[in-house]
Amino acid sequence: MECTYSCGVSNKTFSKTYNLKLHQRVHTGERPYRCDVCSKTFTKSCHLKVHQHVHNGEHPYHCEECNKTFSYKSNLKVHLRVHTGECPYRCTVCNKTFKEASKLKVHQSKHTGEHPYQCDVCNKTFSYKSNLKVHLRVHTGERPYRCDVCDKTFREASKLKVHQSKHTGERPYQCDLCNKTFSNTSDLKAHQRVHTGEHPYHCDVCNKTFSYTSKLKVHQRVHSGERPYCCDVCNKTFSYKYQLKVHRRVHTG
Repeated sequence: MECTYSCGVSNKTFSKTYNLKLHQRVHTGERPYRCDVCSKTFTKSCHLKVHQHVHNGEHPYHCEECNKTFSYKSNLKVHLRVHTGECPYRCTVCNKTFKEASKLKVHQSKHTGEHPYQCDVCNKTFSYKSNLKVHLRVHTGERPYRCDVCDKTFREASKLKVHQSKHTGERPYQCDLCNKTFSNTSDLKAHQRVHTGEHPYHCDVCNKTFSYTSKLKVHQRVHSGERPYCCDVCNKTFSYKYQLKVHRRVHTG
């Protein structure tokens, strides 16, 4: 006859004392397994073992479609959705779907309007700390992502990935309507708005809508007065790149 044990906090029942002991760490916060490299702690030894792949460079999980490798099985599972097209996370407000729960969480801030993270330099606010971290590179000039082919640097890993496709020529993503091909899914998704007429990005000041975030960003300079383009001869500044290009003819003739 199998003996069972009950957890007094949650009223859960367990068939073995070991499972009960593991479960109780949820309540006690005990994390007895520590990484020798970075001192991060874990509730289970198996979690520590998986974590150690980060330090030893081991990538035991590989995609059978493109042979890309991963340290964690969960990362492989998320990656496979690139090939299957699966988007299991759905926004309850607008029904937009996402491949990752984190992407859904970021998206939902558009509906709540929450921006708890603020830049100390320009006071711009962000929904997530990671977005603020990337933004700060505008002020620091940090560009940590470098192309192995031409040494061009980027503020964001995603921008580097898009750039690298220029060297490989790879364009695996195709539009179902006009057969135009793209190097990444984000460009394909943006292109499809040409056919749907969708304008998902809107200005918080005047409510004008745009198909692309880049066009919204440029438009917002009308309200902010931002002039990011500077003439290297006379230091005159401009809101738009084409204005700087026209201005330079004053110096070049």
